[in-house]
Amino acid sequence: MTSRDLQQPIVAGVVTAVVGFTSSFAVVLAGLRAVGASPDEAASGLLALTVAFGVLMSGLALWTRLPVTLAWSTPGAALLVSTGPVEGGWPAAVGAFVLTGVLLALTGLVPWLGRLAAAIPVPLAQAMLAGVLLQLCLAPFTAFADAPTAVGPVVLVWLLATRWAPRWAVPLALLAAFVVIGVSLATTGTSVPTGHLLPRLEPTTPTLTVAAVVGIAVPLTVVTLASQNVPGVAVMRSFGFTVPWRASMVTTGAGTSAAAVFGGHAINLAAISAALAAGDGAGPRERRWVAAFTAGLVALLLALTSGALVAVTEAAPAGIVETVAGLALLSTFAASMVAALATDAGRTSATVTFLVAASGLQLFGVGAAFWALVVGLIVRATLERRTAGPVEQEEAADGAEDVRR
Repeated sequence: MTSRDLQQPIVAGVVTAVVGFTSSFAVVLAGLRAVGASPDEAASGLLALTVAFGVLMSGLALWTRLPVTLAWSTPGAALLVSTGPVEGGWPAAVGAFVLTGVLLALTGLVPWLGRLAAAIPVPLAQAMLAGVLLQLCLAPFTAFADAPTAVGPVVLVWLLATRWAPRWAVPLALLAAFVVIGVSLATTGTSVPTGHLLPRLEPTTPTLTVAAVVGIAVPLTVVTLASQNVPGVAVMRSFGFTVPWRASMVTTGAGTSAAAVFGGHAINLAAISAALAAGDGAGPRERRWVAAFTAGLVALLLALTSGALVAVTEAAPAGIVETVAGLALLSTFAASMVAALATDAGRTSATVTFLVAASGLQLFGVGAAFWALVVGLIVRATLERRTAGPVEQEEAADGAEDVRR
């Protein structure tokens, strides 16, 4: 093996980790704060997630010799934003995170559970996700109306980068946000306490409440499987790699439960960033596992910034963090809408699911995401034909095949 053979996968691994982390950490922080985490607990959750998936990703790459990349569940974090506080507060949310890890692991250990999860109609799962994402994706525009001088530069940088360097659009927008925050701190004379800049873990004793289980654990598991794990397997398959489903689900499930005690919400297979480590840009096919291994090591370095990131974003002008989070989720929102409305046969139930999820409905202490799935399934069963269209049949078959593997 020559240094040239390693150069491409190592560079690809660094890019995978940096782009994945900087493009979505703001969403993770927003989600954890929404369900009751304090700034210290949110910083702890970010640190625990990054360390967990970094270690597990490097370990899986070494073991399988495959470019299997892991990440936190960005759609899952967006779900937490829409859910908000639940009965039992932050400890109950942590309990739901632990249970989510158990459920994810069981989809790998118990075949029929995996098939059951894969059997959830794709349009409904995607419509639920789109509804969850809507408010976050509106944030850049509502924030611009309130603070155009602070938000405007961030949106402008994102727009220009999307045109000329799309892979780096969100990281560059984040950099612009940091510049705005720096100017704001200097102008107002505000300082960030140095003691808050260091990474730290804050354990929380988990509890379980019905509202947290139904409102967080169940939809978080569904969103993570449907929007991250199954697409992640499909991306890898498009490059000729077969992901070991059972090992991946057990590993990410165990990692989720371990990180949950320190505030992390969910770990899963990477979907979008998976292409960076598995694609042709990562070098010779037999060396691409090095990209995933490198990404895991770089993630451990990025984890050290967790405390500083929370401290800086806490001092940010109103709307800046929400703007970066919303811009990071625009492509996910668009893809979810396309998938939700792809077939005529399921369009009504998908539309209803989307609207319920976007409404912020709260019943019996349970958030809108769960009720969106329930109402969508009822509409589907009562108004639409029972036989799925060709596109949906193919997607369902692909999901079931991924689970069997």
